[in-house]
Amino acid sequence: MADPDLPELDALDGVPHPREAHQVIGHDKAEEALLEALASDRLHHAWMLSGPQGIGKASFAWRAARYLLTTSPNTEDSLFGAPPPPVSLDTDPEAPEVRRILIGTNQRLFLLRRGYDEKTKRPRKDITVEDARKLKSFFGMSIPDGGRRVVIVDAADDMNRAAANALLKALEEPPENTVFFLITHQPARLLPTIRSRCRVLRFTPLSAPDLIAALGQIDGIDLPADQQKALFQLSDGSVRTALMLNKNGGTALYAQIVDLLDTLPRLDRSKAMALSALPTGTAGADRLNMLVTLAERALGQVARQAALGRALPESVPGEAALRARLAPSQQSAQHWADAATSLPEQVRKGAALNLDPSVLLLDMFQQLQATARQAAP
Repeated sequence: MADPDLPELDALDGVPHPREAHQVIGHDKAEEALLEALASDRLHHAWMLSGPQGIGKASFAWRAARYLLTTSPNTEDSLFGAPPPPVSLDTDPEAPEVRRILIGTNQRLFLLRRGYDEKTKRPRKDITVEDARKLKSFFGMSIPDGGRRVVIVDAADDMNRAAANALLKALEEPPENTVFFLITHQPARLLPTIRSRCRVLRFTPLSAPDLIAALGQIDGIDLPADQQKALFQLSDGSVRTALMLNKNGGTALYAQIVDLLDTLPRLDRSKAMALSALPTGTAGADRLNMLVTLAERALGQVARQAALGRALPESVPGEAALRARLAPSQQSAQHWADAATSLPEQVRKGAALNLDPSVLLLDMFQQLQATARQAAP
């Protein structure tokens, strides 16, 4: 079960939590694989849901959990034989087990996630061994009807070494009728012994129609047609990224960054200063993070287009031509790749040391002058 008193670590303001998503768009193959395993009575005890962040892995895990907890693990009926194979993971939203999942009180489901530090009033950086050891108490509870248990680990990448070893013990000797869903954005970070005990479901970024359809399920999201293409390109098929971009005016901000890059190698200082100006408080921190992330992307796309020797899709009209001007040859790609790696990281490190973020941003933009001159033919 989830701790209802803990803040939702993966929830965005105004957006339903993944456990509330009854439909998961764009991942039919993953659902088919799980249904096939159920139909053949070969349901693996551990599933690793692997793919980029924000594309629906957690929503799928909760959808699968609802189904598993509302159906019997026994495939035979003593009177009528085996029931027909399942055709979808749909569940009745009014079913008692489903309602208990939604409010976080289902005794047959355990959510392993980062704990909350009461001293700092912030989530801990890791899933600790203390968090993982709570599984022992969960498995110790009796299940009156002999039904399934489900464990969701979100995200498995957050486990420290001790927590990973504690989970490994449970995967090596899983309790009967228990299914694990390990959500991972970077599977290479997991212990090889954990990976070897899981069946992998690979999730890929959403297509443009699927992304727009997924966003359309969320109340209050109504994207004009002229913003949809840019939002898709910038989000890389991630619903979570698209929501954050939409909330913080990301498409307009990216257009400003591209407009500033178009002034290189001289650099329009007035535009750089305007882009570097930040509001105070949380809004300023959010804008800084968005600016650095989008600048990192813009610079990386300049390098990537030059390295590949072909135009890449645009998020802003004329962006491909700008990239070609800034990096006219494959040899110039390395200069922009270095800038995309080092300059945003300088801003992040400086901000962590409480240096003036506006000054850090302005310095990053000014350093791009040198990059543009080095990359010029």
